[in-house]
Order: sequence, then C-alpha cells, then structure tokens
Amino acid sequence: MRQTQSRSPRLSSRNGRARKTVNLYDPSLYFNRELSALDFQEEVLEEALDCSHPLLERLKFLCIVASNLDEFFMIRVAALKEQIAAGIVEPTPDNISPQEQLRRIRERLLDLYARHERVLLEDVLPALAREGIRIIPYADLNEQQQAHFRRYFARDVFPILTPLILDPGHPFPRLLNRSINIAFHLAPADGRGEHAVGVLQLPPLLPRLLPIPQEESFSFVLLEEVVQSNAEELYKGWQILNSYCFRVTRDAELEIAEDEAEDLLREIAEQTRVRNWGADAVRLEVDAAMPPAMRNLIMQSLGLEPSDVYEHRRPMNLSDFLVLLKLDLRHLKDQPFTTRIPPEFVGEGEHLFEMIRQRDVFVHHPFDSFSNTVVKLVRFAATDPTVVAIKIILYRAGGDSPVIEALKAAAMNGKSVTAVVELKARFDEENNIIWARELERAGVHVVYGVLGLKVHAKALMIVRREVEGMRTYVHLATGNYNHATARVYTDFGYFTAREDIGRDVANLFNLLTANARHVETERLILAPQHLVHAVVALIEETTQAAVEGQQCRISAKLNALVDPDVIRALYRASMAGVQVRLLVRGICCLRPGVTGVSSNIEVRSIVGRFLEHSRLLIVEQGEQRRVFISSADWMPRNFYRRVETLLEVPDEHIADQLQEIFETYWRDNVKARVLQPDGRRLKRQPTLGEAPFNAQNYFLERIRRTGG
Repeated sequence: MRQTQSRSPRLSSRNGRARKTVNLYDPSLYFNRELSALDFQEEVLEEALDCSHPLLERLKFLCIVASNLDEFFMIRVAALKEQIAAGIVEPTPDNISPQEQLRRIRERLLDLYARHERVLLEDVLPALAREGIRIIPYADLNEQQQAHFRRYFARDVFPILTPLILDPGHPFPRLLNRSINIAFHLAPADGRGEHAVGVLQLPPLLPRLLPIPQEESFSFVLLEEVVQSNAEELYKGWQILNSYCFRVTRDAELEIAEDEAEDLLREIAEQTRVRNWGADAVRLEVDAAMPPAMRNLIMQSLGLEPSDVYEHRRPMNLSDFLVLLKLDLRHLKDQPFTTRIPPEFVGEGEHLFEMIRQRDVFVHHPFDSFSNTVVKLVRFAATDPTVVAIKIILYRAGGDSPVIEALKAAAMNGKSVTAVVELKARFDEENNIIWARELERAGVHVVYGVLGLKVHAKALMIVRREVEGMRTYVHLATGNYNHATARVYTDFGYFTAREDIGRDVANLFNLLTANARHVETERLILAPQHLVHAVVALIEETTQAAVEGQQCRISAKLNALVDPDVIRALYRASMAGVQVRLLVRGICCLRPGVTGVSSNIEVRSIVGRFLEHSRLLIVEQGEQRRVFISSADWMPRNFYRRVETLLEVPDEHIADQLQEIFETYWRDNVKARVLQPDGRRLKRQPTLGEAPFNAQNYFLERIRRTGG
C-alpha cells in the first residue's frame, strides 16, 4: 500500500458554507477506557440473563464475567494504582485522573457485582437445581454423606493443608493470587487466653466441586465447606467459632527488563511465579458475613484500603463452576455444530498446495474448520518431502496443540522449522514456556519475540521445492494458532501463494529473527513501523474524497477502539460526510452521535455464543473499494508496542465475501447493541416489518443447510 503523509484537510459543508471549528481534543468527545471495558462486562452479564440461551451457557457467561473482572483488576486497576503510587498523572483523552477513575470503577462494580450475584443465586443456580444439578450445603448432607467427606478430608485433603495462626511469630502469609482462603475465628478450647485468627489456603490442585455419593442427580458440595466443617482436625486445642472465605487478587503485569535479562525464558518463568505469589494485592474479596474486625485485619495486612474490598454472598472463584459444562446434559448446552470444510481442503496431499496455487482461499472460523484447514496443511507440510522450511508465529497455541505436534514432527523429519514464540502473551506465559522447550528439544529453532515489543501478528509460511523453483505458501490470520479457541472465537484466515505476499511475510520473519532494519513490504503493512500511519492515511484519504463530493463509507470490525489519533481522524471523516460504521466488540472510546462531530458515525457491538475476534476494514470512495484484514485492534499498544499486520485483500471474490460478512453482522437485530452518545449500549430492536436476525446463528444455519 502506498504510504502517505498524515494530513488534516479543510472541511466544508456540501453547500459551501464553512463549518464551525471543533476542538477534537475536547475531553467530552471521549469515553473513558476503563469504564468502557466495564460496559463490555455489562453486555456479557446481559447474556446470562437471556433465557434464550441454554441454562449451562448462561452459567458460562456468569463465569466469564467473573474471570474477566479478575483480569481487569490484575491489569487495569493495578496500572492505575501504580500511576498513583508513582505520582504519575498521565493525561487521558477523557481527562479523568487515576484517582477519579478508581472511584468510578468501584461505583460501577458495586452495582455490577450485585446484579451478577442476584442472577447466579436467585435465577441460574435454582434453575440448575430444578434440572438436577445442585450445589448442596455441607450442613444439609445426611450422616452417611458427611462420613464419606470426613474420610475424603482425612485421606486426600488434610495431608496437603497448611493451617496458620496470625501472631507475632507468624505474620500474614503470602497468599496465592486468586486462590480461595479461609479465615477462622479461634478461641482456646480450655477457655483461657485470647482469641486468634487462623488462615488456610486451599490448594488449587484439588477439585472444587465434589460429587456427593448416594445422589441420583448431579449433586456437589464445595471443597471449602468440607474443609470448614472438618477444620477441628487442623486446629487442635482450639475451638472454631466461625470461618469465612476470602480471596486476594494481585497485580499481574510482568515487569521484565529485557535488555538486562540474560535468559528471557528463565526471567519470564520467574516473574510469572512472582506474579502469583509476591506481587502487590489490588483487591480483597470477602464473605459478606465476615465481621468487620477480621475484614480490617486482612485488608490492612495486604496494604489495601476499604475501597479495595468487595463482599460476596456467592461462591468465589466462579470459573471453577465451568466444570459443570462437561456434564453430559446436551439439552442444557448449545446445540453442537459441524464445521464446514472448504472445498479447497477436501482431499489430501499435494492437492492442498495445488489448490492454493490456483487461487487464494479464505476461511471464517469457527464456521469453517480450523482442524481441516490450518492444522491439515501444517500436518501435511511436516511429511511432504518437497517442503524445505516452515516458519510460524505462536502467540497462544493452547494445550495439547496439534499445530505444535506437527511442527515437532516437521523438525524431526528434517525440515527447517522456525517458531517465533511470544513468551509475554499475558496469562499464557507458562504454557508458552512449556511448549517452547518441547519445540527446542524436537529441533525447532525457537525465537523469543523482539526486544521491547510483543509479537501479536499471526503468520505461517511454508516453502516448497517445486518444478519452477522454490515457492512460498502463506497463511495470515486475525486469530491465534489455537485449536481450542478456534471453536469459540470468530476469526479470519487467508491462504495464498502470491509471490509479493510471500516476500512480505519472509521479510516479516527476517524482521523478527534477525532484527532486520528498513524492511520494505508491498502488500503487508506492519506495526509498529507503519500501521497507525496507514490507518489514519486511509481515513484521511476518504475524508478528502468526501470533501471533493464522492460518496464515501468506512466500515470496520474490531475488538477495541482506543487510539485518539484514529478517533480524531474518524471524527473529521464524519464531519466531511463520510458514513462510518463500526462494529466494536469491547472497549470503544469514540463517542458517536455528537451533533456536528460524529453524527455520521454509528457504533455497534455483538456479544453472543462466539467471541467476536475477527478484524476487518472496508474503505469505499465512490466506485473504489479496498478491503483489509488485520491482527491489530485500533489501540496504542497494537500500533506502537506490538508487531502486527494489516493485509489488503488482493482477491476481489474474497473481498466480496468479507463485505458480505460485515453486512451480515450489521443486520443483526438480536444480539447487536448500539452505542449511544451518553455511553449506554442499547439492544438494537427489529424495525417495523423487519424479522429478528441473529448473525452468528445465520452463519451456523448456513453451514447446517448447505455446508457453506
């Protein structure tokens, strides 16, 4: 793509009258990033309320909210606290101080947590009980069942517990991040002496939901209740007056001085351990019944303030309840579906490469199979005698990865295999370390990212020795090489044997493995070198075309829109008459619908069965259309601190497919929400005469009916 200088064209109305000058740096034109992130959690919570979802899927959405809020505290709240501690007041486009952001976050979360808890305790769990899935209090078990759990406690739990008492000789312990802990109110059994507080951490390796014997239905008791009810075995000589669960959340951002770390692999492994045990606490969750004195003792021991404490009546670590989705109760889960196998990938062997030579191939996961496209190609490449080299970028490959196994097989078969592994993929560091070492043992050349940047691009290249010479086959994607998330995330993949794209991807890998400088690309636009400038230039070229009288439109599908330079460019486009349609699944800092600024911008989001993860940009200027897919969201971290890709789709037929996909999502009036100027996200309702339309269901029904 031709790179252009960023410019701000003079905007005038179509009738020639000068427009009013608008200050596009006005804080009122921007939503706060952190509060917008909480807006997304509100949408996920709404899905838990939606009775059109099967019951266990509603539970899943509740677990997702709880897990997402854990990450929100570990990353975003922790960062705000660090800013305050360091005395840094970094200006944000919305001009809200870190202290005020924390205040507003807590205000929002108190309400969100209350509704989340109400849905779980008063709706979903009672409904599950009616279906035979019950969480039974330990006190309600009969004598035989309690005897069973006393034996289980003595045999499997007692030996690995470490009961502590808080006193001058035993200071407050370093508790594992997000572990469930129990605080005991203890009194001397002989009635002499002072009361004490005991603290016990539940080992995370133990199952949380314990099946209850002699029950016909799926009935469980919680591990913590078994421990609480048998704790007299732990605190001999003490009378247990009461016990209460609590949970600590810690700062999870790794602090790695890469230029000083002699062994990045070892340093990240160490920092991951520190994150779990030693990082600063940022949140304390407590049983709502915990007395104020005990709550204050724990809070002060962790160095927290009352505003950091959240009380719950529900069980903690709700993500443990996802194990219930493994129960064989299909009527309580989403209907399973069979993914489509694109016709180009039907068959084996040389046929795969022959089809990609003939034409570019596009796949839309999870509707198109990941296993029968990406995995199939890598597996065949691993055994194909004409394949001489495979290179891949691995960000989150997941556990038991068929891609990893294929790469190992390729290396053992004598191929030159290079894997660029991003060790700093947040919360996947330990997994990445494990299989990075496996790859190295198999003979794969493993490169650990780029100094100072995260490698977030998704790219695969396969080099074959053919009759005409060496030929490069490329796969570029919006999602990771992860077979598990490929079933639940929507993503795009693009296969091609075009020489210019092959050269671009080869240059990308040279950039990553050799820290190459001055990399030139023809079709592939890279971050952090050029991506933000290219996106802004595209928007501004469209703005200028609108000023010159052309009908123009910008359509984009993203996970997040935060970057202020891009937002200002979109405001200028709107003011020039460009129609801007944005599908932003998560954070959106752009305020749509502001008269005279963003009245031509509409922002929608879709939260449904699948996590919308694909990224797409369509720019229309008069009769000209350009279509792009990307690994990057429009955020400063993607533009400036990550290696990312943006590909202009060269195949017109595939560009048509991508246009159709965007229009399909834009038609959604069941799961789509429309962002309002005041920040609310309102469900889009069918207009008069318009039938209900669910985009994700449409794609599913299409593959069920026609196989495509």
